[in-house]
Amino acid sequence: MTEETKASELDRIVAAAVTAAAALAVSTPAERAAWLAAGADALDAAADELIPLAAAETHLPAAPRLKGELARTTFQLRLFGEVLRDGAFLGAAIDHADPEWPMGPRPDIRRANVPIGPTVVFAASNFPFAFSVAGGDTASALAAGCPVVLKAHPGHPELSTRTGELLRDALVKAGAPEGVFEVVHGVDAGVAVLKDPRIQAAAFTGSVPGGRALFDIAAARPNPIPFYGELGSVNPVVVAPGAIAARGEQIAKGYVGSFTLGAGQFCTKPGLLFLPEGHGLDDALREAVGATSAQPMLNERIATGFASGLAKLRALPGVSVLASPESDGPDVAATLLSTTAKAFADGGETARSECFGPASLIVTYADADELLALLGELEPGLTATVHGEESDVDYVRPLLPALTRLAGRLLWNDWPTGVTVSWAQQHGGPYPATTAPTTTSVGTAAIERFLRPVAWQGFPEALLPPPLRDDNPWRLPRRTDGTAELN
Repeated sequence: MTEETKASELDRIVAAAVTAAAALAVSTPAERAAWLAAGADALDAAADELIPLAAAETHLPAAPRLKGELARTTFQLRLFGEVLRDGAFLGAAIDHADPEWPMGPRPDIRRANVPIGPTVVFAASNFPFAFSVAGGDTASALAAGCPVVLKAHPGHPELSTRTGELLRDALVKAGAPEGVFEVVHGVDAGVAVLKDPRIQAAAFTGSVPGGRALFDIAAARPNPIPFYGELGSVNPVVVAPGAIAARGEQIAKGYVGSFTLGAGQFCTKPGLLFLPEGHGLDDALREAVGATSAQPMLNERIATGFASGLAKLRALPGVSVLASPESDGPDVAATLLSTTAKAFADGGETARSECFGPASLIVTYADADELLALLGELEPGLTATVHGEESDVDYVRPLLPALTRLAGRLLWNDWPTGVTVSWAQQHGGPYPATTAPTTTSVGTAAIERFLRPVAWQGFPEALLPPPLRDDNPWRLPRRTDGTAELN
């Protein structure tokens, strides 16, 4: 069993991160890109060691799940290298002195983003690579120039330790300063690091209760810090009448495949399916659920929580079981429930809350007005999905404001459990989906969480940071006197 990191070791780690922050602040984007690439190479080279470790600790299949997730993890590290080479993340802007400025004489002002400072990242349980030690939060914080203290998840401690060793050693060997990255273990250790006044930002992926407790700690510090938490989400799916008629059985199969993927242990799992009354898909849905296999959950704590949440849903008046195959042994079978719009509305918070695991609830609605009323009662989340045909455009258009209020990512004729890592991706949403709805934890824009803007007014050229010098030595994109200047 992995021991909790001791207080003396925590102090050493945070002190080293502070020292590393000074070196990172003056490192070039090209240098950091090379460090991230070295980290990715080291993890790829250790795949035969890491994947079995992950499979043993999480019960997730080695292939294709964990093999693909490790590939995603190293892709993220390399993609942030591209972000660094692109340079737009710095937001560099120059306003030269202008005696004729309409507001009165304008001084020389130059603005750019700088690293926010040492950051603590809390790893997730359900993605032991992509949202864990070397996951997206770590990659984006390191790219921004912030040292990372990584609080390992107790669900995969040995994997966390080994991944951390590989990443740290690769970064330092490539030229990053000592202290740039370290892993710590234990709940108390994580709280202690979060409270440490030398830590300047925090990122978290996990449950609403856990994330909210950490968010409150971060906000209650004498010097509060930004806390970027990705918490819970129900992720509704709306199916319009035209889509039912055109491809109802296909939608039924796709939905079941999405909510059972990975035993339903995805933050983007669709938990609610809104179908028009008389949809006629019950048999197709039962058949699709019956074709699924029972799956192990990540750990006993998550399995117990799922059983409790499912029992509460099943006990609601007006909720019936549409499909729930029996399962022998510890593996968990999928459960699909069904209810009416009125019963759903009367079910209150229990009906609308996330049930983390392979369960979902169908809600039937009479017409677009009733559907709109139902959407108005939902808590915000990460995603909202619409399945429709061209004939449904006028039907769906009035729903879009409500769907936009609910989520940071809207999907048309797709399923939310695929979250690619790209320049346009948005993985976030209003609380309780996240604690910072203006940010994303997936995609290149994730780097913005770990930067803060600084303006230099009247400084001589020799004292300006390279992105703001007139000769633009890093050849980065900037805005000069209001005009975009390409690199």
